[in-house]
Amino acid sequence: ALNTQIATFASGCFWGTEHIFLKHFPPSEKKGIIKTTVGYTGGKVDATNPSYKLVCSGTTDHAESVKIEFDPTIISYADLVEFFYRTHDPTTVNRQGGDIGTQYRSAIFTHDPDQEVIAKRVTEEVQARHFTPTGKKIVTRIMPAGQWWDAEDYHQLYLFKNPHGYQCPTHRLHW
Repeated sequence: ALNTQIATFASGCFWGTEHIFLKHFPPSEKKGIIKTTVGYTGGKVDATNPSYKLVCSGTTDHAESVKIEFDPTIISYADLVEFFYRTHDPTTVNRQGGDIGTQYRSAIFTHDPDQEVIAKRVTEEVQARHFTPTGKKIVTRIMPAGQWWDAEDYHQLYLFKNPHGYQCPTHRLHW
């Protein structure tokens, strides 16, 4: 098997987050991403296997997230973190565009100490290059990955199955 790694990001509605990563790194073109899964993480420990409806109610504290299996010999974790920042607004607390709530927060869930170091370094670089000049501050939370729950099947690859489905306007290339 390939020596793959996992990256986990939250950047608003997970339909758009998953879609933009796959659009730019299609698995069929071997650009480094092998597969993605959307789900819920970062929530309360006792909120097990939450439903979409429950997560959207804000009571479980889960973030809508995307888990990315990638090949680090093709794409680096740092590149994925940079792309994550490039494709949403990391300066708004608990919201992306019109989507408001803790489930839409900007977060990086790290899977080992190396990822934490890289995530913090890239965050500082992106802050200095793209946000400090405009007086904005990145509010993305960087925390160790915890319990993960796959979202319901109909959410997986949602915007590929539903090309006219809702897409948060912040999920685009910002630079």
